[in-house]
Amino acid sequence: MKPTAYFCMEFAIHQPLKTYAGGLGFLAGSHFRAAKRLNYPLVGVSILWSYGYYDQVRDREGFMKVDYIRKYYDFLEDINLEVPITINNKTVWVKAYKLEEDVFNTCPIYFLTTDIPKNDDFSRTITHKLYDANNILHIAQEIVLGVGGYKVIKECEKVEIYHMNEPHSLPLVFKMIEDYGLEYTKEHVVFTTHTPLPEGNEVRDINLLKDMGFFGNVDIKLAEKLGGNPFNYTVCALRTSRRANAVSKKHKEVCDEMWKWVKDKCEIISITNAQDKHYWQDKIIKEAAKKYDIDLLRERKMELKEILFEEVADQTGKIFKKDRLTVVWARRFVQYKRPYILLYDEQRLIDLIKKKKIQFIWAGKPHPNDSNMIATFNWIVSKTRHLKYSAILTGYELKLSKMLKQGSDIWLNTPKLKYEASGTSGMTASMNASIHMSTLDGWHVEWAKMYPDDSFTIGDGKRDDDGYVANCIYNMLEDIVEYYDTERWWLKACNCVNHIVEYFDAERMVKEYAEKMYY
Repeated sequence: MKPTAYFCMEFAIHQPLKTYAGGLGFLAGSHFRAAKRLNYPLVGVSILWSYGYYDQVRDREGFMKVDYIRKYYDFLEDINLEVPITINNKTVWVKAYKLEEDVFNTCPIYFLTTDIPKNDDFSRTITHKLYDANNILHIAQEIVLGVGGYKVIKECEKVEIYHMNEPHSLPLVFKMIEDYGLEYTKEHVVFTTHTPLPEGNEVRDINLLKDMGFFGNVDIKLAEKLGGNPFNYTVCALRTSRRANAVSKKHKEVCDEMWKWVKDKCEIISITNAQDKHYWQDKIIKEAAKKYDIDLLRERKMELKEILFEEVADQTGKIFKKDRLTVVWARRFVQYKRPYILLYDEQRLIDLIKKKKIQFIWAGKPHPNDSNMIATFNWIVSKTRHLKYSAILTGYELKLSKMLKQGSDIWLNTPKLKYEASGTSGMTASMNASIHMSTLDGWHVEWAKMYPDDSFTIGDGKRDDDGYVANCIYNMLEDIVEYYDTERWWLKACNCVNHIVEYFDAERMVKEYAEKMYY
């Protein structure tokens, strides 16, 4: 592959480095761990968020609240580099820090900040919070990532390919057009789109973007030709990249339909997401499954359950039992993922807990400004507070995510159809003998087709209303619990652990990027 710079708003590298919100960051982290092992010439560009995404804590009544605590890291190297960029006709200085390869065994990553004394108060706040809801700040963040990142890379590295992981870094395209022209840019930029949702495909007032310096010195007429008016980031990325990719085969079908009206767009291919088994998978689980040593697998799973249940007890005061089928719903709290679905019929849920020896855990972070989903989170808190064997946890970051995946029996995924581009949490759960149960969307379509006996599929992929999906889940759980903790269950778990890494490990994914995008 050619030397490549990978621009991404978030990286989930390791628990101490809180520069991520969710799946996009988890994916970038796995990408960079695998690329390091493969010795690929890849370098990352991201932002050093002073307050991270946010700290998910509890108020005095036990409900979720948003808090911001400044982060400090002594393992990032100050490379004594500051580059100037222009935002709102004013010079803003961007300082770069470097995460060296040997800190967390990844390819190197440059982290950018404007939170330095030589900037004014507004400029310092640009890199305070990931995905700031203030539109002006958010656009400024994109200019920092795209233009500031481009300038840092030009100073520090020799790269030939610029990879935009989502279109947040799009200002880099206009800086390249300014420096080298449109045709050169089209030969050296590639683009990954991760979501069919409007929030992931930004549309902005083109004059606002121009005034803020999003297009640099590129004529607004060219910008309009590339992205339209109002200006669509994804459309522009598709018109200025050599090649683009969707993140699952199902997502490619959705993308082809979504963007079929866009003339002069680049080719969109499919590279299905994957996760890094070396980071996520418990070694004893791996070895036990490989040998089909059911006793060892069960013994280790019960140990991992104990670790998870200690966290549950610490947070909620509830004691969970190892002999109960443990179902976990944990991911970003957004409407289309339906975190409320298990409580669709409260009596059915209560019956599963009381009569069927099942227990349930929820976890996940809503956006700090998504009042509806914060209310949903706290509604689940209120519903589960006095219900035994049910709990919702705060602090859903890498450490808790790994704990949940290793300690659960079933990993529940309930997105509305055609809304989940890929989703990857179920891959890492499956690596740890937690069986994936999902609607037919994202990566699960491929997994269920490859090994239909290694997962549980909710519904027929056609009907999608909440009542239908909820009833499918309740019915399946009633059947599954009858053979949980039997030889049949642990053989299924062994197959799941062994088969998932054949295709859904990050090294396969990174090799595909090298061959199809970074060639």
